[in-house]
Amino acid sequence: MIVELRHVYKDYVQGKMVVPVLRDINFGIEEGEYVAIMGPSGSGKSTLMNIIGCLDQATSGELLIDGRDVSKCTDNEMADVRLHKIGFIFQNFQLLPRETALENVALPLSYAGVPVKERRERAAEALERVGLGDRVKFTPTQLSGGQKQRVAIARAMINKPKILLADEPTGALDQASGRAVMELFRSLNEEGISILMITHDANIARHADRIVEIWDGELRYPDGEEPTFSGAASSQEEKKTDGGTSEVFSGETTDIPDEMMSELEKELKEGVVDAMQEVRDE
Repeated sequence: MIVELRHVYKDYVQGKMVVPVLRDINFGIEEGEYVAIMGPSGSGKSTLMNIIGCLDQATSGELLIDGRDVSKCTDNEMADVRLHKIGFIFQNFQLLPRETALENVALPLSYAGVPVKERRERAAEALERVGLGDRVKFTPTQLSGGQKQRVAIARAMINKPKILLADEPTGALDQASGRAVMELFRSLNEEGISILMITHDANIARHADRIVEIWDGELRYPDGEEPTFSGAASSQEEKKTDGGTSEVFSGETTDIPDEMMSELEKELKEGVVDAMQEVRDE
């Protein structure tokens, strides 16, 4: 299994209260699978994506990426997993505005210590692969939305990751550009790339081979039964916080406020781009 989550919980603290966002998530993706997680705003889908992408840590539970328990990794080890195992695609592209398409795609290779000549060659090949071989010197301001997303896809694939994580990849695109991106995803998957796509759009989710739904922080499996994992920790019925002074909500999940979630997600996603920018500036 490329990705495996065992009894994963995620809480955010607001004052003396603990707000549960994910509850007892058990989920796996096989090598070469194309999976969509679909849910409404505030359901916890982007939080789940951030945890799988090692951009955030679960409050409790286990996360295995390509057989490695990253929930026990140090920050440096998690950064290494992000660099070599995972490719990220975000709704708003997260491209560096003053850099060319070639330079944006080459950034992860810079972070990996690849020599300049080799990374430029590989970046040019990646752009050719997504149909932008004639746009290598264009900056993001000179590209359409669909072209920006294809640059982002080329950047995500440049280190040959085990899995591609796409968070609302067509959310900022028109219909035609969205279809082109979905066709590219299908082509990549047919080449053996595992894809996990987060979306609220049922039409986009149907491009995947398997759909999992998330509601109020809990997964639902419309196409089959919830998976079980041998050796996994038992489900947590009660959770305690340090000092015992915080309240844990019971019954219905209370979503974290949208404005707080948006800010957290923004900080997490920008961290990936900021890290690459720091390497480039050195």
